[in-house]
Amino acid sequence: MAEDVIISYRGARYEIGRGQNFYGIWPVGTAAAQSASPPIEWWPPTPEGWYSAWSRFSTIEAPGSIFAVGPAAPGTPPGLSGIFPAHLASSAPSASPAAPAEVAVPGQPAAPGQPAAPAGFTQPFAAVPFGGPTQPAAAPRAAALSPHARRGAVIAAALLVTGVVLGIAGLFPDYFTGSSLASQAAQVVPHIFYLVAWAASGLLVIGGGTRLRIGALLGLGTSIVTFGLFFADTGSVISGGAHLIGAGLVLSVIGWVVCAAGSVLAFRLRSTGALAAPRAEGGRALVLVLAALAALGAAAAFAPSWDSFTLRTAAGATESLTAGNAFANPAPVIAGDVIVMVALVVVAVAAALWIPIREGAALLAGAIVPMLAQAISALAQLGQGASPAQFGISPSQAAQAGLTIDAGLTAAFWIFCVFVIALIATAARMAFPPHPAAPAVHVSAAPIAPPAAPSPLG
Repeated sequence: MAEDVIISYRGARYEIGRGQNFYGIWPVGTAAAQSASPPIEWWPPTPEGWYSAWSRFSTIEAPGSIFAVGPAAPGTPPGLSGIFPAHLASSAPSASPAAPAEVAVPGQPAAPGQPAAPAGFTQPFAAVPFGGPTQPAAAPRAAALSPHARRGAVIAAALLVTGVVLGIAGLFPDYFTGSSLASQAAQVVPHIFYLVAWAASGLLVIGGGTRLRIGALLGLGTSIVTFGLFFADTGSVISGGAHLIGAGLVLSVIGWVVCAAGSVLAFRLRSTGALAAPRAEGGRALVLVLAALAALGAAAAFAPSWDSFTLRTAAGATESLTAGNAFANPAPVIAGDVIVMVALVVVAVAAALWIPIREGAALLAGAIVPMLAQAISALAQLGQGASPAQFGISPSQAAQAGLTIDAGLTAAFWIFCVFVIALIATAARMAFPPHPAAPAVHVSAAPIAPPAAPSPLG
């Protein structure tokens, strides 16, 4: 017969609670089953045991997803709420925590001073040791970076900063259009957006902890989507000839490679989250639908022509033209634009499934940055007006013919803007999700009283 269990805290994948003579961690929902399964890890029912259990739980569970099943117990001393139950708060360790207690494995005799394995368990299991001492806190927090990971964070941040410096240097020499990016407002704006995102990523990564994870995902999202944009720029050189390449393009591409490497390194330092089924967190299915539809809409509206031109002659004749269709370019440029559209959708869906969802918002924000930059770039180009040279007509010829050109933006551009705004709203909802209501889950009808203290002789 399964023992009574009472669950204290729940996360996206695991829950922590108390059995008859132990504290344990279960996969979500398994402790409440009719035939409760044994915990995947367990500790003795002592203050030190609870502290060790909580330390392990807050390490393997996504911090942003942990919530209390019931209200905080009254009388818990400051600094211990959320860490120790009320019936153990008075005896909570005030100095450095003791090392995790050894536990017995069912089927093997317990050593003196060790608690017996919980009754009713038929399969062997054991507590998995966790590394590094942590200090109690009023709320769950991630463990501090190890020295190795800390060095990795410094290297990742240095790569991101180096890539940003290279990107800034690439703004001033000739790109591939015969002029520098800095001399064209419509061209320099997107690159500034990318560089700001990578710089912010580097600053967050060097901060460690949750900021490291957010910075890594922000830089990763930006790097994935901008890959297609830089590929398209390089594709223009591939199709037009190597003589078109400029130092600005070379520096910018190298800067992208270095920033992408820094983002990947920061991402690999430690687990930054996981993909999960939409039901893992409240409202996840709605977020997934919103992100997928907004990304698909933005990708579809990215391909058609955005630029609209109206030519008027002195005789009053008019002609309307559009430009900028992604599929009217050479094949390498088309490939780059298609990569952008696919990457946007894939990253948006992955971000919506990320656990915890707030970190997924950082991944989605990184993907939004290039799209927002493209929209602002189009508005900047509109402000510059249209030149007759865009149509192969010299200014003198246009003046002789009394030709005037008015520039505008097509409906596809405004539809794109609507979907980008929808992506921003989705990311904001992910960053500030509604607090889940704590379900009244009490596998046992009442809290189990703590057992009597073991005899000093075991």
